[in-house]
Order: sequence, then C-alpha cells, then structure tokens
Amino acid sequence: MKTLKIVFISVIIVLASCSLSKSKHYSSSTVQYLYPDKKTIETPKIPSLALPLRVGAAFVPGRNIYLTERDKIDLMQKVSKNFQQYDDFVKSIEIIPSAYLIKKGSFANLDQISAMYNIDVIALISYDQTRFTDSSLASVTYWTIVGAYVVQGERNETHTMVDAAIYDIKSRKMLFRAPGISHIKSRATLVNLSEQVRLDSIEGFKMASQDLVVNLKEQLKLFQEKVEDMPQDYKIINKSN
Repeated sequence: MKTLKIVFISVIIVLASCSLSKSKHYSSSTVQYLYPDKKTIETPKIPSLALPLRVGAAFVPGRNIYLTERDKIDLMQKVSKNFQQYDDFVKSIEIIPSAYLIKKGSFANLDQISAMYNIDVIALISYDQTRFTDSSLASVTYWTIVGAYVVQGERNETHTMVDAAIYDIKSRKMLFRAPGISHIKSRATLVNLSEQVRLDSIEGFKMASQDLVVNLKEQLKLFQEKVEDMPQDYKIINKSN
C-alpha cells in the first residue's frame, strides 16, 4: 500500500512538471492586400495633397475569431477622434466597413472605395496577434488532486501589434506609418479559459490602438516636417488658400 502511494505521488509530480503550452496566431497583411501579384509592380508617383485631406480608415482583410466588425468600428472611431484637432490637415475621417475591402483587392479596390466615400487618403490598419496558453505547474497539480474550480490554473499571454499605413490613393504612395503594441498576461481556471482568452484578445487590440494613436501623432508631426523639407517629393494644395 505504501509503495502504491509513492508511485501515485510520483506520477502526480511527473504530470505537474510537464508544462503543456499551445499558441494561436492571427494576422492580416497590408502588403498581401495591396500587392497580391508579385509580378505586378505599382510605381508610386509624386502625391498631390489637397489640404485639408479627406481620410478613410479601414481594416485590411484578415482573420481573427474574437475581433468582430463592431469591435473594429469602435477602435477606428476612437483613433479618428484623436485627429479632429488637426482640422487644418484633416477635414474628415470616414470609417470604411470591412465588407468593402476585397481580399487581395489591391489599389483597384481602393479606387472603388475612394469613389464611393469621396476620400483622398486611406489609413489601412493591419494586425498581428499571438496568444500563448500555458498549463503551469500549479495548474496540473491542483487539477489532478483538487479540481479546476479551485485555483487559477492557466497562464495566458497575448501579444498584439496594430499597424496603420497611410496611403495617398491616386499616387499609390505611402505617406507614413505607425505601429501600436500591447502585451497582456492573465490567469484563468480551465473552466473559464475560453472567455478569458476572448477578453484578453479584445483588450489587447484596445491597448495596442491606444499606443497606435500616440505613435500616429508623432509620425504625423514628422510627416509635416518632411513635406516642408522635401517639396520636390510632395505637392501641397491648400483648398482654403
């Protein structure tokens, strides 16, 4: 009997020492959307920017099981509100629903969107999110002896990057870009793991979007300075003057 107990405890220790990890990765790519055919090369021209600009914002096609269309619109609205103060540079920002962006639609798709929404420039938002779920030492031990309802057993990490690339549609030229990143750590029981993963995913996008806003403001400032220093590369037309 004593020997059986020792064997049983040994098995538990072995199981407890084995960390079971898994990961999920979801992303979308501005490059794959704009340049799906590697043989076709779009040569950018000198952009003619009529200030203030009419800007569109849209998520490029991709797959994320937790980020709904409502979530995307909410994030884009929060980002756009931060640029209302630049009324001498940005006249309006249109939120473009994902349904209007065709997978691998390239600049032909952007031309259609430009005509539909009467926009000059578009902010193409892409994302990259990786989620790691790790069954920790405490998780396996207490799951074996007591049960998943008792302790927080799963250790989760969610890494998110949101990238905004601002393109002048007519000239096909990228004006500037800015990234936003976030890193979330959390724990959950095996019972509520899927719900915690969903919450972490959405929160990761929110935090990365907040970081994106900060970087966008900085990049917009640098772009304005670049336009002044390099007039040969940008043609500026002020509608009010």
